[in-house]
Amino acid sequence: MIAVLGSGSWATAIVKILLENEEQTINWWVREPEIREGVANEHHNPLYLSEALLDASRLYLSGDIREIIEKSDDILVVIPSAFVHSAMKELPEELVQKKNFHCATKGLIPETNQILTEYLKDTFGVDYSHMSVVSGPSHAEEAAMQKLTYLTVASTNESLANSMRRALECHYVKTVYSTDIQGIEYCTVMKNIYAIAAGLCHGLGYGDNLIAVMISNAMFEGEQLIDQCAPNKERRLENFVYLGDLLVTCYSQHSRNRTFGQLIGHGYTVKGAQLEMNMVAEGYFAVKGVERKRREYNIAMPISQAVYKILYERANPRRTMKALLENLK
Repeated sequence: MIAVLGSGSWATAIVKILLENEEQTINWWVREPEIREGVANEHHNPLYLSEALLDASRLYLSGDIREIIEKSDDILVVIPSAFVHSAMKELPEELVQKKNFHCATKGLIPETNQILTEYLKDTFGVDYSHMSVVSGPSHAEEAAMQKLTYLTVASTNESLANSMRRALECHYVKTVYSTDIQGIEYCTVMKNIYAIAAGLCHGLGYGDNLIAVMISNAMFEGEQLIDQCAPNKERRLENFVYLGDLLVTCYSQHSRNRTFGQLIGHGYTVKGAQLEMNMVAEGYFAVKGVERKRREYNIAMPISQAVYKILYERANPRRTMKALLENLK
């Protein structure tokens, strides 16, 4: 049986997709009681992606994460990275090691500064052959509207990846296979940071011409860190799982990270922008971890550094971005 951990927009969209294909019950860990009640009684998530109708008769909902994992064979983790450790830290290793994990979390676990697959391996001893990564470009809002979407499922275990591909493929979802687990995960970390930078540019009044140059620089900048953290000579960043995901996150109206940056560009404080959105912008947490890794590897990453300074050192957004944007290559 398949389980989904998490109850935000992308988790809700994944549940909807799974219900298209799976005849068996989907186990769903939902921490918030109001969401569990909303799904059970109104057949939709009242807080996130409420337009997506869900067949509650085929869902088993619980606020007990251990119960959900015990009842399932394949676990799709869609918990925001900032909350993964608090949600999973009490789970026994012997339980976690028996399961297959499919990682759709996009960010670094703050407590360990690791991507999710590294965290599962080092914390619980899960072998990479029992893990896959599910990545876009994929905005939950478009999936909920059944707009054609391509997903990549990456794993060293092709059989495991193909089983998840079959669970996800439907008339509006196509999938491809990759072996670049860590490279894809690190790209999802970086693209959220660069989407905040794009939002900052837009909020400060810069145009699409300049933002396109900034994103081009960001692609090459991010490649430096990805190559350090996940070396792979066969990786081609122009493939849609890398470049496509970066572009849609930087440009789309659905991008919460772009929106977060745009609000700060308009003059909101970091706290004010978070309260205004009422959603998690993964790039806020990611840039702090990336700054630690950048210093560890002694890499110059001016775009990521600028975002870090604005979000964590209270640097003036207009002056900081002006200094950055006048020195692009």
